[in-house]
Amino acid sequence: MTAPRELTVVLIGNPNTGKSTLFTALSGMHTRIANFPGCTVEKKLGLFTDAGVKITLVDLPGTYSLSPRSLDEMVSVDVLLGRQADVGKIDAVICIVDAANIERNLYLYTQVREIGLPVILCLNMWDLAQERGIKVDREALSQRLGVPIVATSAHKNLGVQELKAAIHRVVGTSVDVRRPEFPAPFYEEIDHLRAWMQQKYGKSPEPFLLERMLLDVGGESEKKLSLALSPELLPVLASARERLAQKGCRVPAIETKVRYQWIREQLTGVVDRTSPSNRVTTSDRIDKVLTHKVTGLLVFIGVMFLIFQSIYAWAAPFMDAIESVQEMAAGWVESSMAPGTLRSLIVDGVIGGVGSVVIFVPQIALLFLFIAILEDCGYMSRAAFLMDKLMTKLGLSGKSFVPLMSSFACAVPGVMAARVIENRQDRLLTILVAPLMSCSARLPVYLLMIAAFVPQVRVAKIIPLQGLVLFAMYCVGALVAIPVAWILRKFVFKGETPPFVMELPSYKWPSPRIVLHRVYDRVKAFVLRAGTLIFCTTVLVWAAAYFPEDHTPELKIQSEISQLEEAAGESPTPEQSAQLDQLQEQAHQISGRLLADSYLGRSGRLIEPVVRPLGWDWRIGVSVIASFPAREVVLATLGTIFSLGSEVADDGEENQNRFVSALQNSKWPDGRPLFTIPVAVSIMVFFALCAQCAATLMIIRRETNSWRWPIVTFVYMTGLAYVAAFVVYQVGRLL
Repeated sequence: MTAPRELTVVLIGNPNTGKSTLFTALSGMHTRIANFPGCTVEKKLGLFTDAGVKITLVDLPGTYSLSPRSLDEMVSVDVLLGRQADVGKIDAVICIVDAANIERNLYLYTQVREIGLPVILCLNMWDLAQERGIKVDREALSQRLGVPIVATSAHKNLGVQELKAAIHRVVGTSVDVRRPEFPAPFYEEIDHLRAWMQQKYGKSPEPFLLERMLLDVGGESEKKLSLALSPELLPVLASARERLAQKGCRVPAIETKVRYQWIREQLTGVVDRTSPSNRVTTSDRIDKVLTHKVTGLLVFIGVMFLIFQSIYAWAAPFMDAIESVQEMAAGWVESSMAPGTLRSLIVDGVIGGVGSVVIFVPQIALLFLFIAILEDCGYMSRAAFLMDKLMTKLGLSGKSFVPLMSSFACAVPGVMAARVIENRQDRLLTILVAPLMSCSARLPVYLLMIAAFVPQVRVAKIIPLQGLVLFAMYCVGALVAIPVAWILRKFVFKGETPPFVMELPSYKWPSPRIVLHRVYDRVKAFVLRAGTLIFCTTVLVWAAAYFPEDHTPELKIQSEISQLEEAAGESPTPEQSAQLDQLQEQAHQISGRLLADSYLGRSGRLIEPVVRPLGWDWRIGVSVIASFPAREVVLATLGTIFSLGSEVADDGEENQNRFVSALQNSKWPDGRPLFTIPVAVSIMVFFALCAQCAATLMIIRRETNSWRWPIVTFVYMTGLAYVAAFVVYQVGRLL
């Protein structure tokens, strides 16, 4: 038989068995990340060539069993059965087991074995098992199980070549049928069920699915087949389970009993602990501190502060550098091209669009650097364990805390960080709540409104009122997230929060190669997957703000300004400076008028009746629409509309003072002040709760592989922001 030139191999194992580390060790840098069609499960594919054979490695999500309870969990079963079209037929399975916890980990192996594929059993973290005094007679265990066994220490790259060699040996071999034996009544019911389905529908599913359908009460196998065939299937399954219970074979308890009994029989005499199992290890001693309700919480707060500080402050120099490069590129284009539509497209659309994508890279890289280090050293599991009790009360998971904390800096890396949550409902709930955290992009809006309309007085002669309002704005999102999470759990993601089940892995030094590879993977995934959508959105908003007006007057005055600046050089005379100021003032007025008459401006006038109850006019309304790509754009839009130019978003004190004065002096047509304290607070509350961030919505689209969830996020957050701003303005006006 000719040896195959291309193979597809699946990696499967419990969480915290080093599966991701082994995936990286096998495939190196040749990986790509996407989502399986129609679900939130991440599809991680690795490509490598060994002995002239191209091997595609499919990394399935960590799982404790093949008992699918949702569509997402069903994906793993479909992949193994070769029913996932975008993956195809599977040639072999590598089942990864923590060598220090063989008995518990072999439960998943026994289920994988029953699918009928060639299997390699990988005993990972072999070095840690030996340090604990655990000895395994691999040859004897291999003979008992009927599969090749390879010992690896993936974080040290040990055993990887042996594992690659085992893939070639196992592919194409006959599959051993040794497996746990259920009581005879179970197989009798399976035969009856198969015969009934053949008679009723003319077909029956694969033996594995048939057994899972009977064993998993209310599971996805049962739901999927009953929907595909007929609801009549459900009472037939219920009757079969009832008959089994009467014969002492109660479902689903019988599965756990049979599998663990078989596993213990196979391990008897081949696994030996030279040290007592209750020996206090170094990990145990560290855990006494890190999982303690007081000391553990203090350490956790310190770690979270470090992560938050890194995203908020340490990324700033890199982000500033990116902005500088963006400004240099825009300046070069402006000096090289005559003013016009093409130049505006390149500067504001293309360069601005690329910048709006790349600006997030430092934050994402730093966030995932910390997450990769914490995961690889074993601390992330402890952090999730520590926070689970608090987060469960909110309807979330312990693992939700890191994504939510990260979202205070930026929701984009926060949403991406939700990938660490295995449970689909917890992951989706965290993604929907994360954008409520007050990210750094909201800060410019808060600072401007507070500086313009909140008096510089002290509460109780101690606390500055402006600082108090700023703190309150940062708290708004987090406080609102509590009832939102509860409501979503109650009515959208119904059911109790699943019990927190997690093995705490042993501590180890993180591998720099593995950590950097994960950071590279995540950054690449963001740029390639979300970047395109963010860029397109930015260009579309530019077009809406530019067309359909004739920009000839604007181009003419820009040309005059350029000529005067060139003639004046670096030391303009007082007359030239005055003339420049006058021309720029005219340019600002023209820009404001053009924006007001653009498609974007017209949409602002269209929605004015909707925003009037918030105390806003069309100018504020159009600024809110324009800020959809990014919240901070509202400042530049307000500056243009109020004929100040977009430079008001700069940090210059003179520009800020001009901007504050312009807002304070703006009027309604009847002469009333447009901006008052209630209006300013309603704007801040709206931006604290709204979904004015295309990047966040696009990353939600990519992470969930569906437009449904970004639409849900936009609708519920915009509705929530509108209601809150309405209440704040109306109550404030009465007071």
